[in-house]
Amino acid sequence: MSHVKAGGHSKNVHDSAGRRLGVKRFGGQKVLTGEVLVRQVGQTKVAGPGTFLARNYTIHAAHDGVVGFKSVKVKRFTGKTTRRTQVIVE
Repeated sequence: MSHVKAGGHSKNVHDSAGRRLGVKRFGGQKVLTGEVLVRQVGQTKVAGPGTFLARNYTIHAAHDGVVGFKSVKVKRFTGKTTRRTQVIVE
C-alpha cells in the first residue's frame, strides 16, 4: 500500500489567447475602403451609412471617409427598443 497521498488535479488551468475585440478606428479618423472599424461578438454596435457588417459581426468601411459614432434606438425582436452605437463613415 502506498504511503503517498493522491496528488489531486487542478481545474481551470487551460488559458486561451485574447480575441482582440473592440473599436479599431475611432471618431474623426480617416479610413480606406474595407478597413476594419469594429470587431465584436454579437451586434453591440450597428452598421450605419458608409459601413457594412461581415458574417462575424465585424463592421467595415464601405468607402473612403471619416469615421463617426452616434447613438440610435434599435427595435428588438420582442418589440422593445434599446440604444445602440451606430458606426458611420462620411
